[in-house]
Amino acid sequence: MQEILNIAAYKFVGINDSPVLRETLRERAQALGLMGTILLAPEGINLFLAGTAPAIHAFLADLRADARFADLETKESWSATQPFRRMLVKLKREIIRMDHPAIQPAAGRAPGVDAPTLKRWLDQGHDDEGREIVMLDTRNDFEVDEGTFDGAIDWRITKFTEFPPALKAHRADFEGKTVVSFCTGGIRCEKAAILMREEGVEHVLQLEGGILKYFEDVGGAHYHGDCFVFDGRRALAPDLSARASDASARASEDPDIGIKQ
Repeated sequence: MQEILNIAAYKFVGINDSPVLRETLRERAQALGLMGTILLAPEGINLFLAGTAPAIHAFLADLRADARFADLETKESWSATQPFRRMLVKLKREIIRMDHPAIQPAAGRAPGVDAPTLKRWLDQGHDDEGREIVMLDTRNDFEVDEGTFDGAIDWRITKFTEFPPALKAHRADFEGKTVVSFCTGGIRCEKAAILMREEGVEHVLQLEGGILKYFEDVGGAHYHGDCFVFDGRRALAPDLSARASDASARASEDPDIGIKQ
C-alpha cells in the first residue's frame, strides 16, 4: 500500500521573519506527524515533506493561508514507507546555494516551459520557432549518473556553486539554440535560467517543476534512467515509483543539502 504522500515544493519570495516562521512551521509539522526538511532564507522557502495525505494537505492549507505562499505549487509522489527519520526546519543564507549575489529570483521568475510542451518539442526535434532544443542538466554529477534526458549537456559539476563558472566557459555553445535548464524539482534550473539570461543567453527556459513534474505530467518520454532524490527512496522511476523503501535520514543529516537540491 502506497500510504505516504511525499511532496517537494519551493518558492522564491522575500522572507524577513525566518526565526519566527521557523518555529511556527516546525510546531505545525510535528503536530501533524510530518517528517522531512524545510529550508528558509531571505530569498524564499524550499521543502521536502512526507506523511499521510490528510496531514500533508492540512499543512499546505495552513502554509498557503500566508499570502506569501498562497500559490505554492507541489510535486507529489507516493511511497509505502516514511522516507525521512526526523523533521527539521533550517535557516539558510540561500534556499539553493549558488554564491552569486546578483541573482534575486523573487524579483521576477525566469520564463519556463511546461512538461507537455517540452515533450512535444522533443518529439518534433525543435521548438515552435524552429530552433534546436538543448537540454542542460543543472544537477550534480552523481545525480545525473542515475538518469537524465537523452542527449542532455552535463558539465559534471559536484555542487551548484560550480555552475556559474561552468556557464562562463560554455556560454558560446548556446548561440542560436533554445536552452531548457532542468533539475529535480525546479529550484536549481530556475536560478540557472536567470543567470544564463543575465549572461546573455538569448533563448533560455526552465523546465517548470523539474524532472519530478515532468514524470508526473508526461512520464519518461525522452528521459533515460531514474531521478535521484535526497531521501530513503534513493531514486524515482518515471512512473514515480521508488527504488528503495528505506527510512533514511540522509536529507536531514547532510550538511550540504542546501547546495544539492
